[in-house]
Amino acid sequence: MSLEERIKKDMHAALKSQNRIELDTLRTVVAQINDERIKKMHDLSDDEVILVLNKAMKRRKEAIEMYKQGNRPDLVQKEQEESEIIEKYLPEQLSEDDVRSVLKQVIQNVGAESERDIGKVMGPAMKELKGKADGKHVQEMARKLLQSTS
Repeated sequence: MSLEERIKKDMHAALKSQNRIELDTLRTVVAQINDERIKKMHDLSDDEVILVLNKAMKRRKEAIEMYKQGNRPDLVQKEQEESEIIEKYLPEQLSEDDVRSVLKQVIQNVGAESERDIGKVMGPAMKELKGKADGKHVQEMARKLLQSTS
């Protein structure tokens, strides 16, 4: 069963069980998947669905930060619940140590010597870590590693 089929199946189960938050979240995700399918004009692979899910997670994380700044704990909780639902469909994220070891290997492979070489590092690093680690976190860690090597 593809990831998209699993999401749709769970959406129908949420409808039957009247789980409102899960139903609304999964409906939104399915709509985003359909939008992406229309853009690409072909059925999406699981990797492409994961990219859509990552975008949805990123939006929710940004919303959580904005709601925290706006002192809206009710909306923060709603966004966190939605994030937890979406997270069930994403591959397990790598630990910080695993990401660091991948980055060290990439830095060595591309011959990066200072923070100016961040562009050389990020392309190959994200190719390897795609869907397994947050890009912003990877970039921060890469900067720290490059600062310590210069």
